[in-house]
Amino acid sequence: MDWKVFFTIFASVFIAELGDKTQLATMLFAADKAVSKTTVFFAASAALIVATALGVLAGSLLSAYISEKVLGYIAGIGFILIGIFTLYKI
Repeated sequence: MDWKVFFTIFASVFIAELGDKTQLATMLFAADKAVSKTTVFFAASAALIVATALGVLAGSLLSAYISEKVLGYIAGIGFILIGIFTLYKI
């Protein structure tokens, strides 16, 4: 395993998820006194694992047809569009 790549991906995803709607939703579920915190942890973890698996699968399939550079541009444009949409909705 390439540990440099591992920690780069870990840090990027960890920072991106802090304060994200996923984390906020998980906090709300965990705040419910009637709900097991273990259940919240394992359910949220499983959901993130499945979502990540879909991302890896999609990236693997797309990279067979589109270069990494073009995929980077597409992702960047997507983030910019989401940012513009968010600013105009406020």
